[in-house]
Formats: sequence, C-alpha cells, structure tokens
Amino acid sequence: SERTCKHLIVFLGLLLTFGQLSWGQKGMDIPEYDGKDRVHDLNAKNYKSVMKKYDVMVVYYHEHVGSSKVSQKQFQIEELALEVGFTQKSDIGIGLLDEKTDKAVAKKLGLDEADSIFIFIEDEVIEYDGELAADTLVEFLFDVIEDPVEIIDNVRELKGFHNIEEDIKLVGFFKSQKSEHYHEYEDAAEEFHPHIKFFATFSPKVAKSLDLKLNEVDFYEPFMDEPVVIPGKPYSEKELVEFIEDNDRPTLRKMQPHNMYEIWEDALDGEHIIAFAEEGDPDGFEFLEIVKEVAEDNTDNPNLSIIWIDPDDFPLLVPYWEKTFDIDLSSPQIGVVEVDDAESIWFDMDDGDDMPTVDELEDWLEDDHVVDFFFYLVMFNQNVITGSSSDDNLSWTTPIM
Repeated sequence: SERTCKHLIVFLGLLLTFGQLSWGQKGMDIPEYDGKDRVHDLNAKNYKSVMKKYDVMVVYYHEHVGSSKVSQKQFQIEELALEVGFTQKSDIGIGLLDEKTDKAVAKKLGLDEADSIFIFIEDEVIEYDGELAADTLVEFLFDVIEDPVEIIDNVRELKGFHNIEEDIKLVGFFKSQKSEHYHEYEDAAEEFHPHIKFFATFSPKVAKSLDLKLNEVDFYEPFMDEPVVIPGKPYSEKELVEFIEDNDRPTLRKMQPHNMYEIWEDALDGEHIIAFAEEGDPDGFEFLEIVKEVAEDNTDNPNLSIIWIDPDDFPLLVPYWEKTFDIDLSSPQIGVVEVDDAESIWFDMDDGDDMPTVDELEDWLEDDHVVDFFFYLVMFNQNVITGSSSDDNLSWTTPIM
C-alpha cells in the first residue's frame, strides 16, 4: 500500500517484535496466558456482536495473508502476541480484519488504511501510529484508557508534571470539576487524547506555583521550561482546539516507538531536520543539550522543527540508518533528510572531539548550502550524488535506494 511504501523509505528493516514483551520492573511477575480467546476474525456477520462484548476493541486491519507458510506463520505470531499482551484486561478485545476479504466491514467502521491498528473506545476511534511491538502497543492502550485530563492536587503530582518534558502538555486552573470552563477544557482534551497531555488543578496553591490565573491555560512545548499562555481566557472548546492545532509541531520533538510514523509523516516541505543522540551517552547528552538550546532560541520560528532520535530506542533500525545515511551512530549526528527518498545532508562531526557550539549549529541550519542542496536534488533527481563544500562543516551523501 502507499502507506507501507512510505514507511519503508526510512523504516525498512523494522521487524515486527510483537513477541518481545517488556514488563518493566516487574521482575519474574510475568503475565501468563489465561486461556481466554480474545482475538476474533471480524466479518460482516459477527463484527457488531463481537465489538459489543468489550469496552475497548483493538482492530488490526491487516494486509491480506498470503498462502505461503512464511506469511501465515508471521501472522499467527502477531495474533498470539496480541492475545498474550492483553490477558489481564478482560474488557479488551482484539479484532482482525483482512484487507482483501473484509473490505466492506472496514469501510463501515471508517477504516481506510490497511496495515494499521485502530482502537475503539466509547464513541472514539483512535489510530495507533507507532511501532508494531506488543509492549509499545500495550503501553499506548493503557494511555488511551486513562482519563484525558489528569488532575494535579499536591506538590508530588506537580513534580511529576514538571518531569514530563518529551511531550506537548497543557495545564489549566479552574474553580472545580463542575466549572463550565473546565468542561470546555475537558472536551478539547478528548480531541487530542492520548497524544497530547492535559493537566488541570483546582488548588489555588498549585495554581500559584504554576503562575496560573483562574480559567487560564498554559501550553508547554516539549523541552521548553517556559510555557505560552493561551490568550483570550476563558476559552471555548473550539478556541482551545484551534490554538493547539496551530502549535502542534514543536521546535524540538522526540521520535518514540509509539509515535514514529506520525512524526515521520509530519514533515516541513517534505524535509526533516534529524538529530541522532544517545541520551545515556556523555557525548550524546552534551550534544542534546546544545540542540535543546538551539530549539529554545528559535522557538518562535515556524520553519524550524527538529526531530530527536535516540538510537537506543530503535536498535533494529540503527544498521539501516547508518547504511542509508552513510553516518556513524556511535556518535551524535544532525542532518536534513528528504522524506520521500531519504536523500540527506549532514553536519560534519568528524573534526575532533569538541561538540559544535549553539551558534555554529544555528549557522549551519541557516546556511544557504543546505537550501541549495535540496534545490539541486529536485532539479536533477539523480540516483547517486556525492559532493563536498568549502564549508568544513558541510558534507552530504545520497545512497541508492
């Protein structure tokens, strides 16, 4: 499908890891399959009755399973792992729809993209746009089940709020849960749940520490210490939704397993600025702090959007990225990548152990050579381009795809 081809450009080589469940710090307390069959092959005759059985229904709208033993075996593994992943949630069901044989059912459910996972909860349909791994999907599903607005009542919960830096988050101060202004805020939260974090407080003490006025909402970009006060309080649901939609592409955002496809498809003029850095590595941490400072200096620039990728989050993709972009991910890297064909240009990090300064990185991102490079690619559309520049910090390569 078109969607699958688009994903292959950058994520070719990604293996389905449904069977590799990760249960955090639970030690040996691993859930065991309880014998209940929660995976259903949905069809025109049974889909309504099956979906009524569960509070939450996960529907895997998959490409047609071929006759080869390999494809059938792979699909069986995916199905089994989905089932094991939800053994402790009896109110969650899993439905399978075949793109070829169940297209009519998919249409009735409003599903138009095969090889996709959709979550049905109450009156909402949420597309899961992340890695096809059971642990990632389970974690995302638990986020879906949570209330769209998290209440901050005390200092401990306030500290937890401040510790969230990788996601867009909003926080508002309201008189009570019965407040009409809170209800508008809650309705807006449902539109973006669980992709954007919404918080609220009814405590004047907590509101004071957040410097919030009554019925006021603050909007935090990822990795930004200072929020933007949404103007025009009190707000309607529509006003909140419009503001968020106008500001939902942060200056710096982290690609994570649960949002990898969503972020990759949200490109500026078909291009991404990508920073590879391992947060747990000293050089990676230092470089990431520089990138954060660049983002903070340019937070008002709508034409700058940087994606941070921690290679440790995607170990299966590291060899492919290194080969495709001709870079070494054992050290930090930053470059500009064209989404459609993965042609790229990278900041030269090989001149020593010193990290670039904030000014050097900003100058490189604004350099006309970067713009000229992509103009050249568009005009000539060659399969392989290699070149060099008088700028010591400029290097590029375009691998054969």
